[in-house]
Amino acid sequence: MGHWWERNIIEPGKLPLLLALSAFVLTFLITRIITRLIRAGKGPFRNISGSGGVHIHHVVPGVVLTVVGGFGSVASDGHGLGALLAAVLFGMGAGLVLDEFALILHLDDVYWSEQGRKSVEMVVLTTALVVLMLGGFLPFGVNDLSDEELQDRGTVIGSIGTNFLFALVALSKGKARTAVFGVIIPLIAVVGAIRLARPTSPWARRFYRRRPRARAKSWLRAYRHDRRWAGPGRRFQDWIGGRPDEAPMLEPGKSGQGPPALEPGSVSGSGPVAGPERGPVPEPEAGRATKSASGSTSTSESGPGPESGPESAPGADAELRDRR
Repeated sequence: MGHWWERNIIEPGKLPLLLALSAFVLTFLITRIITRLIRAGKGPFRNISGSGGVHIHHVVPGVVLTVVGGFGSVASDGHGLGALLAAVLFGMGAGLVLDEFALILHLDDVYWSEQGRKSVEMVVLTTALVVLMLGGFLPFGVNDLSDEELQDRGTVIGSIGTNFLFALVALSKGKARTAVFGVIIPLIAVVGAIRLARPTSPWARRFYRRRPRARAKSWLRAYRHDRRWAGPGRRFQDWIGGRPDEAPMLEPGKSGQGPPALEPGSVSGSGPVAGPERGPVPEPEAGRATKSASGSTSTSESGPGPESGPESAPGADAELRDRR
């Protein structure tokens, strides 16, 4: 065990990376335990609020620790006790930040909602990638090159470019996890690039429009894959990060549920309407259209006016005689 530790961790200089990973995982697990206790109302832990009652999310100290640890690691040149301390601070900060990755993505407090699963997924993905790097895998398959090939810049650039291209194709086919792991293990990216794309991916929208058989096969394969793995994946996320809250049922009239329910006798538009408690509202006298026997339509105005016509003339003449 001592020989393995010396050969695989100390000599390659991976001790800071191991400490950062350990701090990252422990910080995430401890944070989830504390938040689940706060959610259940147990224990001495409570939410932290600043001045004015503003809730302070733990992503805030996470950003501070990440900045301090990152700059400390660069300043220490990766050697000595300072590098180890900076790695621990960086791992703690990254754990706090990625635990609220969904909040950063949605710009909303979705910690205990379905969208909050993105945080757990990101933490698991980051942990897996760092474990692969600790195991000796380097991005874009550089570890597969010999010392002579590493001396040839053209070979290195060609290898990195090819592996990056496979990862990019896998990503365009809607296989984000495959693309990310393919950056570390190129064979995974090759498999993702060869297989059918997800039906809603940019690749499928571009190349499957005139290929109905490929499009149907893509939908069928995606359905079978999701039916097989969606349930276990959600249970694993619930076991690590806690089950999300149930989506509240909104009452009619709330946002997203259509127009508000109307009370009896009311209407959403303008104008009077008859209801159960009210009698029929008569139409206004002014502007009422009447149809004559000949079929022409005339409009009668209420009250005299300059446009009243000959029927209003006698009253006007009598008033004028009285004034004289």
